[in-house]
Amino acid sequence: MVDQPLWEQIGSSFVQHYYHLFDSDRSQLGTIYIDESCLTWEGQQFQGKKAIVGKLISLPFPKIVHSITVQDHQPTPDCNILSMVVGQLKVDDDPVMGFHQSFLLKNINSAWVCTNDMFRLAIHNFG
Repeated sequence: MVDQPLWEQIGSSFVQHYYHLFDSDRSQLGTIYIDESCLTWEGQQFQGKKAIVGKLISLPFPKIVHSITVQDHQPTPDCNILSMVVGQLKVDDDPVMGFHQSFLLKNINSAWVCTNDMFRLAIHNFG
């Protein structure tokens, strides 16, 4: 078995941690963002840890389960990690929906944090 590159290990660990927190207690997601972080959620922009966590806590569903289909990770020239996630989510009793999410991870004081986060449901309108 071939060892994964370090950026793959870090990216995969981050993704697992993120969705565990999101599905169990969104208020804990503040631990992965910094005050300079940016979130684009379905086209809405939020900047700063407080605004981002406020948005995520305010989402109008008490129960969500994410299922990751695939994830890809790349090192950037400035030693960050770019991660892309494709999967499905189930909110309360709604039908399963596809989603895409991208993260830019940065190592600050020996901890990996999310500086940029972009989320979209995989909903297509061909009309």
